[in-house]
Amino acid sequence: MTVPGDRRKFRREGADQRKEALVRATLELIAEEGVRGATVRAIAERAEVTQGLIRHYFSTKEDLVLAAYTRHMGAMTDQTFASAVGTTAKARLAALLVASVTPPVVDAASVGLWAGFLNHVRQDARMQDVHARTYHGFRDRLEALIAEVLRDAGRGADDRECRRLAIACNAVIDGLWLEGGALPQAFEAGELAEIAVQSVGAILGLDLTEAEAQQ
Repeated sequence: MTVPGDRRKFRREGADQRKEALVRATLELIAEEGVRGATVRAIAERAEVTQGLIRHYFSTKEDLVLAAYTRHMGAMTDQTFASAVGTTAKARLAALLVASVTPPVVDAASVGLWAGFLNHVRQDARMQDVHARTYHGFRDRLEALIAEVLRDAGRGADDRECRRLAIACNAVIDGLWLEGGALPQAFEAGELAEIAVQSVGAILGLDLTEAEAQQ
């Protein structure tokens, strides 16, 4: 039950803060219980608000789940690319690979969210659209970075080749991310990062290990 002090606190907050609290509560519950477990009642209790407030901002539970999914997918992309720093394109790519398969990007809760959303994505056209836009957005940024790495290495690559390379490299990232989040205890410290750098380097025909060591 929400106590009066909580209600007064929530009224003082702006609409963006209120919606953020609801999205955050939804993500937490989906990670723990799946989409079905994230009921309007459970979300309201987790966010310490009334169910009526949820309906004020979101017409349906599906709208709230969609907002949570959009937020989660975008945040993961931004978080990963925020770590892609370095003085050269090769160094930025190596940094991106390491960040993609280590905490905080690799996280059991994130994998739980992915699993919780997966079946819903298959059934909801709007969530499919978010998934497609997020996937292509990440892949396009990865493709542009790969193209820059190849140019710096004196290798020409047309758009089709860069696209195929990005698809393959993204598959490596996704696979290692999934296993690292689901079974973190199965891998030695730094092992997934080493595998990611070596595997993507093999796909591109370049040695990225030196760039990784510079991070």
